[in-house]
Amino acid sequence: MERGRLTRSRMIYSRLIGALFLLGFLSYGIGSGLVTSLVGGSNFLSAVAASQTLLLVGAFLMFLNTGVDLGKGILFFPILEKHSKRTALAYLTTMIVEVVLLDVGVLTLLMIVPLAKHAGEAGAQTIGSVLVQSNAMAYQMGEMTLGVGAVVLCVLLFRTRLIPRWLAISGLIGYPILVTGTIAEIFGIHIGLYLTIPGFFFELVLPFWLFFKGFQPEAYRGLAVNNRSLQEA
Repeated sequence: MERGRLTRSRMIYSRLIGALFLLGFLSYGIGSGLVTSLVGGSNFLSAVAASQTLLLVGAFLMFLNTGVDLGKGILFFPILEKHSKRTALAYLTTMIVEVVLLDVGVLTLLMIVPLAKHAGEAGAQTIGSVLVQSNAMAYQMGEMTLGVGAVVLCVLLFRTRLIPRWLAISGLIGYPILVTGTIAEIFGIHIGLYLTIPGFFFELVLPFWLFFKGFQPEAYRGLAVNNRSLQEA
């Protein structure tokens, strides 16, 4: 009975974290897509003035990512703390910094709504472009922070075998590449889109693994997997 209770607890945590990974990916991705459909053109202030509800919906979905990423950090904390409190705190901290940066970016986008009412005035388009670029910069800085935190997370996942090592390795490879891409974007080298693909592989595969398999039971309970292997040998 105790083993069954532990299994249910493990799977509940696993599926909640997996759901948050997917929800964050979808909410920010869809929201960003809606916003970009308006501000991606040359005369975007007029487009926003005509369809400001679309921008507001997109911004709301992007804001939703705030709760999602904080939720990931909070749910991960008690699991990671069993193995390294420092890692648990580091990951939670990077999640907080990331969402603050992303939210600053979304707030700059919302400033376009009142600005769009003055689309025909001199300088309005230039100010709007600065706001759009500010969001892009905040996004890259947020993703860079996320990448650093995710590397720390994947190191612990690899060491403890909370998930299969091949999956942790994919994160250890993908996230440094993602960080490199964000730095390149910040300096005006537009290759970040391609360099996000390896990191997104981890973020797409991990949720499904957590849904169907969950965290490795022994590692979740804080038992030393390596010690068990030695005993079996």
